[in-house]
Amino acid sequence: MSKAKNILFNFKRYWFLMTQLISRDFKVKYKRSVLGVLWSLLNPILMMAVMAVVFSQMFKFKVEGINYLVYLMTGLIMWNYFAQASNMAMSSVVENFTLINKVYIPKYIFPIAKCLFIGIDFCLTLIPWLGIIALSYVGLGEYTCHFNINYIVLPYIFICMFLFTCGIGLLISCLSVFLRDVFHIYGIALTLWNYLTPIFYSIEILPKKLQFLMQFNPMYQFIDSARLIVLYNKMPSLATLGIIGAIAVVTLLIGSFVFKKKQDMFIYYV
Repeated sequence: MSKAKNILFNFKRYWFLMTQLISRDFKVKYKRSVLGVLWSLLNPILMMAVMAVVFSQMFKFKVEGINYLVYLMTGLIMWNYFAQASNMAMSSVVENFTLINKVYIPKYIFPIAKCLFIGIDFCLTLIPWLGIIALSYVGLGEYTCHFNINYIVLPYIFICMFLFTCGIGLLISCLSVFLRDVFHIYGIALTLWNYLTPIFYSIEILPKKLQFLMQFNPMYQFIDSARLIVLYNKMPSLATLGIIGAIAVVTLLIGSFVFKKKQDMFIYYV
């Protein structure tokens, strides 16, 4: 309990620093950009348009009985958040070595700040996502998606995904300090993980054995739970909600444990 209080105290004490780190990332990302933060709204729309043309028109991907555009965009925005946040968190400690070397700062602030920064972008992408769902009422896509009461569970799913991403971010940011090969290895792993997650295709096209193994893919669990609500108007089962909550908490605890155990040695390797 005392450790939890200490972490909460540090978050409160260093909250100003975290907001400054997030603000710096925003300024760097949108520096000399005419549209600025509007790219957070336009990017998922343009990405979805390209992917929709490629997969639905050229490769003829579709999922029977549901709106493929919404299916695709739901997977894209959730996967993009995880990939971008974890990738930026991985290099956060190494990139801020100068600051770490000068003053004492809880080092977990850096990967968490990256996850929060991309999280703000993620929240902005929800606007065009909800807009596309609304446009399905007037003929965008073959099938209509319906807003329903089950949407109240979406924040829980997104928070679980955030906690999972923070856990992965803490773990790989720690590993990358000691082994710089992690930067290259994780990029390859993300690409493989991307193709092994049903983002643009349906799990139904996979053999039964692979469908079973997909249940152990955390990102599939998060994405599938959101799709169940948005596309099928169904509430994920309590067991599923419990599983994704457990995945998020366990991953965060493992990442936090490894990071805390090794952080005092960072200064010798960064």
